[in-house]
Amino acid sequence: MPLKLYAVSDGPPSLAVRMALKYLNINYELINVDFCKGEHLTDEYGKKNPQKEIPVLDDDGFFLGESNAILQYLVDQYGKSDELYPKEPKARAIVNHRLCFNLAFYYSRIMRHALAPMFFDYQRTPLTQKMLEMALDAFNIYLQQLGTKYAAADHVTIADFQLITATLCLEAINFDISGYPLVAKWYATFKEDHPDLWAIAAGGMAELVEFEKNPPDLGHLNHPFHPVRK
Repeated sequence: MPLKLYAVSDGPPSLAVRMALKYLNINYELINVDFCKGEHLTDEYGKKNPQKEIPVLDDDGFFLGESNAILQYLVDQYGKSDELYPKEPKARAIVNHRLCFNLAFYYSRIMRHALAPMFFDYQRTPLTQKMLEMALDAFNIYLQQLGTKYAAADHVTIADFQLITATLCLEAINFDISGYPLVAKWYATFKEDHPDLWAIAAGGMAELVEFEKNPPDLGHLNHPFHPVRK
């Protein structure tokens, strides 16, 4: 049976997993989860992922949430090489670090400044911008220290998929990253070198651009923790 990916069309973690599936040339069924309708908050979806978060991978009844874990699993289970997720301990440690950095520091701050105000009753403030700028500065320094073409190596790894799809949220709101030249160069290089993968990201970004112009009405959602606009 082909893999099934329960994903949201504009969600960075979902887009990152779709990039990996494309890169690995894995056939799969894409099942769209409508975030705005709250399909991920249903009890039925909760059977697949008790966290009720997106995405979820279904590999013949083996359900796996958390996009980092999905990316790691896909390479370990289906990769013909370890290029995307190297087995050598130090090389893998760098990839793991960048994945953790994205989850805990980079994407979390991008989400707080770019995405949360787009969908819910949050505001962009000088504090959210300062926190975002700190994350961009840290990423710029990591790129400088490692001196590689991509985030964790001289070739693309699964860490780039997560970081690219996080960064596209900034482009969607016209946030200028030119003040972080190595981040800007890395972002442009990925687009140029991997147009097939970027096409996946660009589709999601186009939706975010529209949501930035016309924020969705989620007043019908009984969200467990995000405040909805009334």
